[in-house]
Amino acid sequence: MTTDTQPPERLRRAITGPLLFAFILGDVLGAGVYALMGVLSERVGGLLWAPLLLALVLAMLTAGSYAELVTKYPRAGGAAVFAERAFRSPLVSFLVGFSMLAAGVTSAAGLSIAFAGEYFGTFVELPVTPVAIVFLALVAALNARGIRESLGANLVMTAIEVSGLVIVIVVVGVFVAEGGGDTSRVLQAPEGTGVGAAVLAGAVVAYYSFVGFETSANVIEEVKTPTKTYPRTLFAALVTAGVVYVLVGLASAAALPVDELQESSGPLLAVVEATGVSVPSWLFSLIALIAVANGALLTMIMASRLAYGMAEQNLLPHVLGRVLRRRRTPWVAIIATTLVAVTLTLIGDLTTLAETVVLLLLFVFLSANVSVLVLRRDRVAHAHFRVWTFVPVLGVASCILLLTQQRPVVWLFAAAMLAVGVVLYLLARWERRRADARITKDA
Repeated sequence: MTTDTQPPERLRRAITGPLLFAFILGDVLGAGVYALMGVLSERVGGLLWAPLLLALVLAMLTAGSYAELVTKYPRAGGAAVFAERAFRSPLVSFLVGFSMLAAGVTSAAGLSIAFAGEYFGTFVELPVTPVAIVFLALVAALNARGIRESLGANLVMTAIEVSGLVIVIVVVGVFVAEGGGDTSRVLQAPEGTGVGAAVLAGAVVAYYSFVGFETSANVIEEVKTPTKTYPRTLFAALVTAGVVYVLVGLASAAALPVDELQESSGPLLAVVEATGVSVPSWLFSLIALIAVANGALLTMIMASRLAYGMAEQNLLPHVLGRVLRRRRTPWVAIIATTLVAVTLTLIGDLTTLAETVVLLLLFVFLSANVSVLVLRRDRVAHAHFRVWTFVPVLGVASCILLLTQQRPVVWLFAAAMLAVGVVLYLLARWERRRADARITKDA
């Protein structure tokens, strides 16, 4: 079967390779790494680098599937587009797409809470909720202004957040070279736990740090020469993030004992302070705030483009497909996703929101890996990337493995969100039936 899947262009192709690299890297190198080492050390001791490396390998499996599907079907909508073609079921397509959408707005809500917390309190003591709401409103305004402006801001913020991690790596490297720290800690597993079990448990946490790459699928209509640009940029960004994470993990274990890492609410700042280098707390707080803001911006870009794409497929109310005439940005989708994120900041806590993001995305990734295999018989008229068959097979296995590690309360929270999604799906179907009835009547 051969089909021509190139869509008519409504969005501006303004994303170059470097901008896409910064987009993916900025989303993967999110705020989580600035607090991740303390949580990881509780599960793996000094073996901080091992679960990060395993999580990178698992993420690369699903990234391979995305590289094939995104270049084969280059449309906003991402996993929902793939599921629709693979399973020929509007409901399945909707559930996959809405899981991605729900994960995006949930992640943005969690990031807004993180932004308004201790790091923001370093500068000004204000209530968390109002700060989180104003933060989301500012992100929405930048998102609506335009994709190029948004990614230009991302380029600057990514450079800043990466610089914070480079500071950690460099100062610890000098510290160790001068005889400080204890490099033997990087091979110390927690007492009473097997190394394999500890690394797997840690990988479940570390996986959250790599899932940002999937947001790039939803800006593919705005990428220049996507078939050539997307695969190499995707893999390069993931490998770069993985190298940085592993080096930060090694530095953290070498600089500080495990118990001190676990006790710190700002573990990377504690790591830098342990080297004796005087870095003001406000500087690291500022870098962390920029990292959070960057992650929220990229996540909301993804969520709004996904809502737009699903509306174009008649999976969500058609109003979400409206685009600003001058800016050519999906303004209704931006407003709607922002309002949902604001609501979640009022009812959710940071831990539950973060774990729900992982659970929802694992369903999305499972669908994407299966879709690659199902759609191998579907031929398209343009050249595209093709991944080795064993990669999506292993990707399916990795998703199932990680799904078994989720808490029951997180399953319940995700189920409630999907139930809301089903209501919206039924509303969209009702809207479509009314439109068809009017056309028939007029004819």
